[in-house]
Amino acid sequence: MEQKLRMTHQREIILAELKKNTSHPTADELYEKVKKKLPRISLATVYRNLEILSAAGMIRKLEISGRQKRFDWELTEHNHIYCVQCHRVDNIELEKKKLQPVQSTQRKGYEISGCRIEFYGLCPKCKNIEKKQGVKKMACNPTVLSDKQREVLEALANSTEPCGSKDIAGATSLEPKQISCQVTALKKKGYVASPVRCKYEITPEGKDALN
Repeated sequence: MEQKLRMTHQREIILAELKKNTSHPTADELYEKVKKKLPRISLATVYRNLEILSAAGMIRKLEISGRQKRFDWELTEHNHIYCVQCHRVDNIELEKKKLQPVQSTQRKGYEISGCRIEFYGLCPKCKNIEKKQGVKKMACNPTVLSDKQREVLEALANSTEPCGSKDIAGATSLEPKQISCQVTALKKKGYVASPVRCKYEITPEGKDALN
């Protein structure tokens, strides 16, 4: 498929910007870089081309803890570590000991094709900030929910499928424009994911934040 894929100017720019970025960016983050060189490109076009390039095997699509998809230039097998504070993602090396699959009788009929290990914690920058600031006041704590954010999360928690802004507006007291702002903030906290463009769902961390 990689050989048949037509390499457009847009795709060349997207690939070039992804190669420069070692933080495994989301489509939204990559869009901010790409539009500096292609001012007329839309977010939807970036999303679509990233999915095409991923399906063609030219880049890797990462789905980390149910959060917003990230994209990786490096195709060789490797593992990742994720910062729970700023959501940065880095590569991590493991000791070269091959994981042994369980006995065939314990695989429940599955044919194992691969394995992914994921680590999470605080990146050096967030660790230093936390150390300098000490215990943060509740008003400044990024994990504290505002009333509007709680409304959005509760609406998503009560839905069995991803919701658009209008769906959330119908289940809350908020206007669609207000919802867009709250969803952006919740995505940064890792409480909301976007499995489908312009559709949102609550993450496991978002459910924990409600409790």
